Amino acid sequence: MEKEALYLSHWRSLTEQSLGWGDSSLWTDYDFEKLTGLILAQTGVRLSISTLKRIWGRVRYESSPTVSTLNALAVFAGFEDWRTFKKAAPQPEEVLQPVTKNKGNSAKIIVSLVLILPLITVIFFGKTDSKALHSEDKIKFVSRVVTEGLPNSVVFDYDAGKSADSVYLQQSWDPERTEKLAANGRQHTSIYYYPGYFDAKLVVNGKVKKETPVYIKTKGWIGTVDKKPVPVYLNTMKIHMKGALGITAKNLMQMTGSPVFNELWTEFYNVREFNGLNGGDFSLETTLRNTSLMEQSSCRRAMIYIFGKSNTIIIPLAEKGCTSALDLYTSSEWIHGKDYDLRGFGCDFSEDQHLICHVYNHTLNVFLNGKIILSKPITQTIGDLVGLCFGFEGAGEIQNVKLSSSKKTVYQEQF
Repeated sequence: MEKEALYLSHWRSLTEQSLGWGDSSLWTDYDFEKLTGLILAQTGVRLSISTLKRIWGRVRYESSPTVSTLNALAVFAGFEDWRTFKKAAPQPEEVLQPVTKNKGNSAKIIVSLVLILPLITVIFFGKTDSKALHSEDKIKFVSRVVTEGLPNSVVFDYDAGKSADSVYLQQSWDPERTEKLAANGRQHTSIYYYPGYFDAKLVVNGKVKKETPVYIKTKGWIGTVDKKPVPVYLNTMKIHMKGALGITAKNLMQMTGSPVFNELWTEFYNVREFNGLNGGDFSLETTLRNTSLMEQSSCRRAMIYIFGKSNTIIIPLAEKGCTSALDLYTSSEWIHGKDYDLRGFGCDFSEDQHLICHVYNHTLNVFLNGKIILSKPITQTIGDLVGLCFGFEGAGEIQNVKLSSSKKTVYQEQF
């Protein structure tokens, strides 16, 4: 167990050095979620956030990770399996030998090893890393959007370098949107069916080598019915109803042919720059309502997404009896209804719901109908605001939207 812990420490050191995300003690759920996606892209194995947190000592565990988990970690580091990784790594016995004369002090030995392993890593892998760094300038990865509106094709021009064995394109935050590229290829195209600000990554030999933003904008507000793999786009004229933006249950029923909307999401996007409005100082104010009947949508959920260049804030609402199923993202951590009392996000959708999301002084505050329902410190902001999305399980409507900073109103619309 102690030896396995030392190998895991070595693997963590290599991974942290490769990712370049800074001090791992400051990593948030968002970072572990990104790492989950990278490991999936390289290995085909999805490791949970909790598994990765255990490996980094953020969650206590009493046993070693499973063999399948260890093998996935090794493949991500560029090795065939965990056994091969351990053979290539500095051997614990070799490091222990000069110190084991004091057999009664194993705790000090382990501490010493943890402290010197990063140095051993640099010495042991210095030559390889130096070559990788030397060839870094030759790696190319840029993107360009073909047209305006949706759907939209994006052209990726890339050069993975001469030492590339495996090359993957991770097109967005979604690990499933990962494609294998030709190692000696130079161009790849993809279709984006949804708007947003995406951080595409070029993954070479298991390591993220280059990133490029993909910004798919909308021309004003657009509506979609979420359907895999291609959404249904709503008629732009029809989503602008009298005094609201949205879709009625009657129209949705006619489109889908079904009177039941459970797990059927309609979404309304406005993706564009908002005059430099920053996620560290902003307020979103809106009035909305899920207009489905209870027999059409049991929980009548609603979701509000605030997109930034760096991250996203996700605010959920639902019928009062369904708050256990809600998940909220503050831009630095997930809050799950299974683990946290989110009863404040329960609504009576027979009436309009007035919601304010306010970020200032590293704190996220959410107000519903004049009552504060959440106040949470955040460790990272979403960056410059680049879009909004309102989602409804079934039918829904938005009456107004206002975006402002502490100094001025940036965007305001009454539908």
